[in-house]
Amino acid sequence: MGKMTIDELTTLAVQGNVHAQNDIGNYYLDGNIVEKDPEKGIEWITKAAEQGYSVAQYNMGRCYIYGEGVEQDYKKAIMWYTKAAQQGLPEAQNNLGICYLYGEGVRKNYKKAFEWFTKAAEQGADKAQYHLAECYELGHGIDKNLEKAVELYTKAAEQGNITAQFHLAKCYRNGKGVLQNHTKAFELFLKGAKQGDALSQFYVGICYECGEGVEQDFAKAAKWYIKAANQDIEEAQFNLCTFYKFGIGVKQNNFKAIEWCSKSADLGSDKAQFIMGDCYEKGDGVERNLKKAKEWYAKAAKQGYKEAMQRLIELELKEDDFIDFPRHEDDIFSDCPF
Repeated sequence: MGKMTIDELTTLAVQGNVHAQNDIGNYYLDGNIVEKDPEKGIEWITKAAEQGYSVAQYNMGRCYIYGEGVEQDYKKAIMWYTKAAQQGLPEAQNNLGICYLYGEGVRKNYKKAFEWFTKAAEQGADKAQYHLAECYELGHGIDKNLEKAVELYTKAAEQGNITAQFHLAKCYRNGKGVLQNHTKAFELFLKGAKQGDALSQFYVGICYECGEGVEQDFAKAAKWYIKAANQDIEEAQFNLCTFYKFGIGVKQNNFKAIEWCSKSADLGSDKAQFIMGDCYEKGDGVERNLKKAKEWYAKAAKQGYKEAMQRLIELELKEDDFIDFPRHEDDIFSDCPF
């Protein structure tokens, strides 16, 4: 609706105008223009939704998904999303597809997810085009078709969908559904990286490190790894550990190497956890501490890292060499043949 005062909007809402009811409900939910009051927001949006206004029905679905102004309830979210989706609202169709894709509030059903994504994608919804592309790539609800996936990733990417852009770049990098083209992949990764996408920044780093689609440049690789690492991409943090350890593209700095390795390990990198264990075992860049070494090895071993398992066993055996196991007096000569 056009610009109106709160009083004018409220008057229309009281008269039953669904657009006014939905708008004023959102104002109360967001605390935008009026003092935030989630309960009042839900009350107004519900009035519009119950009159069949698809946008309000969609908003009710979102509120129940995120527990905004109401207690989180996936089943009620599905009910409202379905009402809006059946009226052809692409946002609701896409979100309903996501619910079926992941089994949120409904039993997981790839076929239904595919159907709803298709309806929304045909209306040009970029998020649905991305999800539909993923269905074609992974064979969710439809036979795998990598060429179709690339087509849909391209459509979504052309609308500015960064996630689709990233996946399209990976398709070009790996030659999936399209002729392999490292230059094109790099261009797409760089585009996403400049928009702040962490995974794109990480892959730009890889491209510069390996000379994929661009001239090899370790300093630029480090620059992009740092950007991705600061957004908690553990692989970028691990790569920075190596760069600082050996002075690749950056000035050699053991302290920073350990710092980035520790961050990566904390995020779950088994390789970083193993290296942290190794550093504490040998006193490399940190004070030697066998207890901490065992703790890091144990974390990596728990993830199936074989060398960490072996190191853990070796440390345990070394400790056992110094343990004097007591024997009970009754056990002495118990195996004597006399």
